[in-house]
Amino acid sequence: MREHQPQESCLGRGLSWQKWLIIGLIVAALHFLPWTFPPQYVHIMIMIFLFTIMGQGWNILGGYAGQFSFGHSLFFGLGAYTSTLMFVHWGLSPWIGMVFSCFIGIMMGLFVGYLSFRFGLSGPFFALIMLAFAEVFHMISISWKAVGAALGLLIPLKGTSIALMQFVDKKPFYFITLWMMIGALYLVWRMEKTRMGLYFLAVREDNDAAEALGVNTLKYKMVAMTLSAGLTSIGGTIYAQYLLYIDPDITFGVMNSIEILIRPIIGGPGTVLGPLLGSLVLTPLAEFTRLAFQSYGGVYLMIYGAILVGVIMFLPDGIMGLAKRVFYKMRKEVG
Repeated sequence: MREHQPQESCLGRGLSWQKWLIIGLIVAALHFLPWTFPPQYVHIMIMIFLFTIMGQGWNILGGYAGQFSFGHSLFFGLGAYTSTLMFVHWGLSPWIGMVFSCFIGIMMGLFVGYLSFRFGLSGPFFALIMLAFAEVFHMISISWKAVGAALGLLIPLKGTSIALMQFVDKKPFYFITLWMMIGALYLVWRMEKTRMGLYFLAVREDNDAAEALGVNTLKYKMVAMTLSAGLTSIGGTIYAQYLLYIDPDITFGVMNSIEILIRPIIGGPGTVLGPLLGSLVLTPLAEFTRLAFQSYGGVYLMIYGAILVGVIMFLPDGIMGLAKRVFYKMRKEVG
């Protein structure tokens, strides 16, 4: 069977020069924000960028390939612990540790993915097996003294050092996360119009029909898992170096999986800008509700739950779906 040849995507195709100009102006403006914002707002922006990176990782697997994961804290935790242990015990630069973190996250993703996809697990069954693996590593990290057990690991601050990814000021982390977020967005944008991106969508829409048409569904699910695990593991390394502390609950906890997946779901799963839009809405909301209700533990989780239920009921395609419907309606009225 001759495979369908999708239209090639390139840098200048698909977006007009006016749109590229707008994107360039927005990116340039983002470079000036940390010099005008107070530190607490710079922190919120860093969290927005970081969760966009990890949300984009989840989006590739859950949004484009249709394999809903409820355990992406598995990759986040492996990324955080791998680079941290290499730095604390061996003095290895977190930049090098990030490469190892990405590799280990990918290997774990391939292992879990093959066990799941080879035997046809999908939907709630795949979500549960991902949750189970994350919980296994959660329990191991709680009881294993070599990784700090329940007390976690404190990363020693050795002053400002680009080589060690340590900075007294927040601004360097702002630019690191900003450019990594831009890279993640660009990666997914390029992927969306390629044959691989179209195969992801085919698997998501109808796995059996895709196989009948000659698509190697196992292969492309594994590719999606590889990209997803790698991006999330990188996010774990940056998060650990930014906070200079990790523990089992922060890394492998269920709440972390929810934080990662809820952003692309709110913003619009299976879209390039969905994780960014979801992070722009939820990250400031999370920070402000934690401060406002810090005396009432769990209130912000109730707010998260209410938002998620509301989006599923009234905005199943997320913010991007609503924006597209409004745009097409306005365009139709004008036309």
